[in-house]
Amino acid sequence: MTAATPRRIAALPADRHGYPVPWFVATIDGTPDFRVIKPGAIRDALRFRLCWICGQPAGANAAFVIGPMCAVNRVSAEPPSHRDCAIYAATHCPFLTRPGMRRRDTALPDGHVDPAGVMIARNPGVALVWVTRRWQPFNTDGGVLFDVGDPVETLWFAQGRPATRGEVEASIASGLPLLRAEAVQEGARAVVELDRQHRAALALVPA
Repeated sequence: MTAATPRRIAALPADRHGYPVPWFVATIDGTPDFRVIKPGAIRDALRFRLCWICGQPAGANAAFVIGPMCAVNRVSAEPPSHRDCAIYAATHCPFLTRPGMRRRDTALPDGHVDPAGVMIARNPGVALVWVTRRWQPFNTDGGVLFDVGDPVETLWFAQGRPATRGEVEASIASGLPLLRAEAVQEGARAVVELDRQHRAALALVPA
């Protein structure tokens, strides 16, 4: 652990490489599998108002760790965390801090369930900590998603440091065609709404 490690993160168990194991991570055959959410984690996080990362009671403000595309549609597949826990995740998680790292989807355990919603299976290269006072879970056919509401603070990171405007804009531009393809299938109104959401997201990009 480093001096900047929040106390709640330092209290988490560590894996064999020394990485803190977030509260939501499932343990498979005695080994944490960072790709898998433990059964009931989303339900319990909502019911008991727990931080998604450290598992301790959440505060007044909520911080979502999301990708740039979630800044456009303002939807997350995971519950919020403490602000300091979210910043730690955005600046220390190997997947979030290494743009070249890809998601491993082989040898997933039996019974594994994908998160709700339509996941963009890529490493966006940029992580966003979206701090908000108002957020709302909502049900979909695939499970629970989260409307992240309006932000009171947005913190953009790339490779474990504050992201540049160019990095954020490039990440948004590379992912936008995937959202646009979905909007086109839904019709003209969805395309107009996506354009509005895109403009709103760009207004949050760092100077």
